[in-house]
Amino acid sequence: MKKNLFALTFLVLASFIVSAQEVKFEEYDLSNGLHVILHRDNTAPVVTTSVMYHVGAKDENPDRTGFAHFFEHLLFEGTENIPRGEWFTIVTSNGGSNNANTTDDRTYYYEVFPSNSVELGLWMESERMLHPIINQIGVDTQNEVVKEEKRLRVDNQPYGHFLEYVKREMFKVHPYKGTTIGKMEHLDAATLEEFQAFNKKFYIPNNAVLVVAGDIDVPKVKKMVKDYFGPIPRGKDIVRKKYIEAPITKPITAKGYDANIQIPAVVAAYRTPSFKDKEAYVLDMISSYLSSGKSSKLYKKLVDEKKMALQVGAFNISQEDYGMYVLFGLPLGETKLNDLIVEIDKEIAKIQDNLISEKDYQKLQNKFENQFVNSNSSISGIANSLAKYYMLYDDVNLINNEIKIYESITREEIQAVAKKYLNPNQRLILEYLPEKDKK
Repeated sequence: MKKNLFALTFLVLASFIVSAQEVKFEEYDLSNGLHVILHRDNTAPVVTTSVMYHVGAKDENPDRTGFAHFFEHLLFEGTENIPRGEWFTIVTSNGGSNNANTTDDRTYYYEVFPSNSVELGLWMESERMLHPIINQIGVDTQNEVVKEEKRLRVDNQPYGHFLEYVKREMFKVHPYKGTTIGKMEHLDAATLEEFQAFNKKFYIPNNAVLVVAGDIDVPKVKKMVKDYFGPIPRGKDIVRKKYIEAPITKPITAKGYDANIQIPAVVAAYRTPSFKDKEAYVLDMISSYLSSGKSSKLYKKLVDEKKMALQVGAFNISQEDYGMYVLFGLPLGETKLNDLIVEIDKEIAKIQDNLISEKDYQKLQNKFENQFVNSNSSISGIANSLAKYYMLYDDVNLINNEIKIYESITREEIQAVAKKYLNPNQRLILEYLPEKDKK
């Protein structure tokens, strides 16, 4: 009776949270192909203006990697009406903040302003789209900025190259085999005309979504959007090549070396489906089950109980075309790398052979419910989600309904997905070693 009462209480609470967190929005298209999403929330006098472009590292010429990430920086250089170096000054002097980020699949720019500066945010993003200044001075300046970022975040960061090694082995034809930050020699070799052509191809209204979220007057904002973005010419339609990877049917082994580490690591990586596939959501749950927090199965067994690992984890890297499921461990003491893999495999086998307990299943549901609530707890977070779900998932309503996908996942599906994807003959085993061990 207590068990049934607990389940009923949870369902009532979950339905209350979902309805309370519903994000209302309006979406429409301009004649130039720009998709617009508006979300009104008057609880605080702030507004986020953001633009997501459907361009990332996977869209680059293989001999010119790093362009999408480079443009994340380059398009802050200035425009015909914003002097070089003044972008951040304008934002901060009006009480705002801004940033941008790039993945293999998309690039995202945003500003957060007091709501009375919404027009300023729209003007600045329209300037970025219509009037960017792409000249040699800006290219040379940002080239040095990106090189320094790579040195700090990758080259001089312990374990900074491990994902690069993993991607290189997991993908043979898909551009995911490269890194988002790219190769510096490719940026050095690129001409100004190549940068200008990249901008003309991808940073166009029909390859973008504009989101305005926060304390807004919707009719007034619609007029501003039309005035600032309506005159921007439509670009040529982008035709993307589809890359199909052959299934991994036998184990891949590889080694990577890092001059910044003393303790080796071992990685087991499996190729998985697009984040639009329900199975990707199931893999999220398996990751949480295995390694989210100190009570998770891998941490409790290998770090707490057996004292075999300093650190262990599992994470699902979901992307638009393919994903990767990655498990890793750092050995403690005399533990061998292969011994960690053996123990990790035992925990995966348990999921494949038996249903997880009802208690663990309910714990997962609670965790993902909490994550869902938190994801919609800020205006900037909502703006990001609205752009992402439109651009990459083609379903803006996921901002309200994605939790239902997690709620629909059964213990049987968790078992089935583990059986389908997490098998020894379908993976890469990478030994990530100190540079001094290289022979």
